[in-house]
Amino acid sequence: MSADACGPDAELAARQACRAVFGDVGAPLGERYAQLLGDEGIEWGLLGPREAGRIWSRHLLNSLALAPMLGQGACVVDVGSGAGLPGVPLAIARPDVSMVLLEPLLRRTRFLELVVSELGLGDRVRVVRGRAEDQRERGGASRLVADVVVCRAVAPLDRLLGWCVPLLDVRGELLALKGDSARDEVRQAASVLDRLGVEAQVLDVDAGLGQTATVVRVRRAL
Repeated sequence: MSADACGPDAELAARQACRAVFGDVGAPLGERYAQLLGDEGIEWGLLGPREAGRIWSRHLLNSLALAPMLGQGACVVDVGSGAGLPGVPLAIARPDVSMVLLEPLLRRTRFLELVVSELGLGDRVRVVRGRAEDQRERGGASRLVADVVVCRAVAPLDRLLGWCVPLLDVRGELLALKGDSARDEVRQAASVLDRLGVEAQVLDVDAGLGQTATVVRVRRAL
C-alpha cells in the first residue's frame, strides 16, 4: 500500500484484514506486536516517527502476504529481521512454522527478544544475533539451514542472493519482499543467479484490500 493511500480509514481496514489472517488466537498477539512497534519500535529508532499511523497498512499487511507461501511446518529464517518484519507477523499467522529472526545489530536483537518474550513465542521463535553471510563458516548444529528464507527491504537482490542462498536446504527457497524495482533487480542479478545455480521469479501476490506485494521467489535450478 502506498504512502498516499495510508490514513485512518486505510489503517483500520488493514488492521481488520490482518486480524482475519492472524485468526482468533493470533489476533491479540498481532495487536500487541503492533503496539510494541508503535512504542518501543519508534522510541528505539527501529521505525521512523511517521510510521506510527501506518503500522498495519504499510508493514504488517505487506508482511502477511507471504503467509500462504510457507510450507506446512517449515523452518524459516528471517534475514535482517530488524523490527521483526516479516518474521514476527508470519510466526503469529502460521503457528505451525518455526522461525529464526537473524539480525546483526544489538539494539534490534534486544527489541526482537522483547517481542518474543511479550508474545510468548519462545517455544518456536528464536532470535539470533549475526549476519547471514557469516553462517557459511559455521558447522554442525550451529549453522542455520532453512526450508524458507524471508526478508523485507534488506539489500539489492545480487547481494541478497550471496547471503541467503547458502542458508537454503536443497529444496529450500528465498521469498524476498521487494518494491517496483524487483524485475530490474532480477535482470541485474543474472550472473549471480547463474553462478549460484538458482532461478528467480517475480510474483505479484495478493496482500488484501486490493493491494499486491511484489515477491521475488528464488529456487535452485533443476
